[in-house]
Amino acid sequence: MAEPKENDFLDDLAEAEAEEFAQSLDELNDEAIELDELRAERDEYRDKFIRALADAENVRKRGEKARRDAEQYGGSKLARDMLPVYDNMKRAVESITDEQKEASAALIEGIQLTMRELLNVFKKHGIEVLSPEVGDKFDPKIHEAMFEAPLPGTKSGDIIQVSAEGFMLHDRLLRPAQVGVSSNPG
Repeated sequence: MAEPKENDFLDDLAEAEAEEFAQSLDELNDEAIELDELRAERDEYRDKFIRALADAENVRKRGEKARRDAEQYGGSKLARDMLPVYDNMKRAVESITDEQKEASAALIEGIQLTMRELLNVFKKHGIEVLSPEVGDKFDPKIHEAMFEAPLPGTKSGDIIQVSAEGFMLHDRLLRPAQVGVSSNPG
């Protein structure tokens, strides 16, 4: 009869080991599930972090571009407002007669010096004068056609008169040159 008790003990031991093994498997499965969840959460946070870095870099680049544009083109309104001053001074210098030059040499020299200084300030700030010549080809990107007229000896699209010079601020058009264009049919 001792044998059955011994076998029962072994059976109980085997059952206990099997139960303990099943419990440890459950714990391992729970840990594996929790580990998978943590990995998914980590990947989600990594993705959010990478996107946040990319957004921050884009904002930095846009800010840098806006700063450069403001630096280069921030004075465009003032520059545009100064163009009529240039036009009036140029007309004044061009309308001076020889008699006036003799009578008011110092005054005229002052006006010419002021005109040169205005051009130097324009150049210093990236403002370039567009001075088309009669006979040049009309370019709608930098010229504004004020009128069209047939003129003998010209081709269609040739500039036949310059009414006002144009101006560029760095690579942007401040004011197109105002010109008359030939409309000869070929």
